[in-house]
Amino acid sequence: MPYFTRLILFLFCLMVLVESRKPKRKRWTGQVEMPKPSHLYKKNLDMTKIRKGKPQQLLRVDEHDFSMRPAFGGRNVGCWPQECEVLPSLDFTMTLYLRHYWKDERLAFSSASNKSMTFDGRLVKKIWVPDVFFVHSKRSFTHDTTTDNIMLRVFPDGHVLYSMRITVTAMCNMDFSHFPLDSQTCSLELESYAYTDEDLMLYWKNGDESLKTDEKISLSQFLIQKFHTTSRLAFYSSTGWYNRLYINFTLRRHIFFFLLQTYFPATLMVMLSWVSFWIDRRAVPARVSLGITTVLTMTTIITGVNASMPRVSYVKAVDIYLWVSFVFVFLSVLEYAAVNYLTTVQERKERKLREKFPCMSGMLHSKTMMLDGSYSESEANSLAGYPRSHILTEEERQDKIVVHLGLSGEANAARKKGLLKGQMGFRIFQNTHAIDKYSRLIFPASYIFFNLIYWSVFS
Repeated sequence: MPYFTRLILFLFCLMVLVESRKPKRKRWTGQVEMPKPSHLYKKNLDMTKIRKGKPQQLLRVDEHDFSMRPAFGGRNVGCWPQECEVLPSLDFTMTLYLRHYWKDERLAFSSASNKSMTFDGRLVKKIWVPDVFFVHSKRSFTHDTTTDNIMLRVFPDGHVLYSMRITVTAMCNMDFSHFPLDSQTCSLELESYAYTDEDLMLYWKNGDESLKTDEKISLSQFLIQKFHTTSRLAFYSSTGWYNRLYINFTLRRHIFFFLLQTYFPATLMVMLSWVSFWIDRRAVPARVSLGITTVLTMTTIITGVNASMPRVSYVKAVDIYLWVSFVFVFLSVLEYAAVNYLTTVQERKERKLREKFPCMSGMLHSKTMMLDGSYSESEANSLAGYPRSHILTEEERQDKIVVHLGLSGEANAARKKGLLKGQMGFRIFQNTHAIDKYSRLIFPASYIFFNLIYWSVFS
């Protein structure tokens, strides 16, 4: 029994020893492993594209502390926009290329082949740049399509050119007292936020020539007259004095649009109101409707102009013209009201005379002319056949004049034919009140005189 047990243990150990010497099988992973070649082929490298040694660092950015301004502890630093290319669009909004130029000796490098080195906006975060901001700006941003529109160019002697494309919306104190015959002067102000004039000096490098604009720039409502630069010192009681740069530009408003939309319609409405002076004073519906129409049209024009204008507390030039035109239109309505009232009073007097003298109801128009007061007593006697020097007594006025005028159409046909032409003129004068006659001259002359004064003052 012990012998049999030893035999089994011997066979088991032999099987384990044989199994351990067999090669291990890899698990199938779906990939076929290719046999490795007996020798390796090495690629021939292009030796011209391999840098020998450590690359040379021209700008030693990491060796300096750029949290401090250049030449800290010594003289101040001059910094000036080299040029600003302005692309205005006008609360007002300007798109400009703002270019600064200064010297930082920490960025100087020695190079025989490179006249300058140009970088994008990534280097700006590592070096010192001027902290210029726009005074009185409402909103501003740097363009970032397709990347940040920032350029940094460094020269061997340490001079730096820093350019960026900015759109800024700033306030402009506009004076609308001469609108729309006005000219506006606006300014864009630049200033350092942290550094006073003792640390940082801002100035224009080439004066007015520092500003370069596109000659093809055109605005819908304004004409760009001129650009100029100025610089001043701004004082803050808590921090001190700061250099401030100004970009000043003068804009003159185009008048043609407002002539078509405001002045011409208002003038035509005033002239249209004068037509009522030539309409018969008995045509009440025609004259009243014409007057009301012109008044409502002027009201619409005034409302439309004020709706598109800023709400200011003073009178504008266009308000003066529109309201004076409105007054002329309104006076033409009042003129007809006076004419209609006087005509009614006159007809009421004639009606009382007819009731007092019933025999006068069959008289010709010559009677109405005399009662109308348009002719003197001597002219009426001349028409009746009496000499101009003959003056009737009170009794003769009640008898002879009535009898003569009543019989004048039957007694003398030849005299009637001779007076027919004159009676037609008298009839026209009879239907045209004296107020209408004077208004035909006074209204146009007054309005022309107002226009002469208006355009001479505001243009």
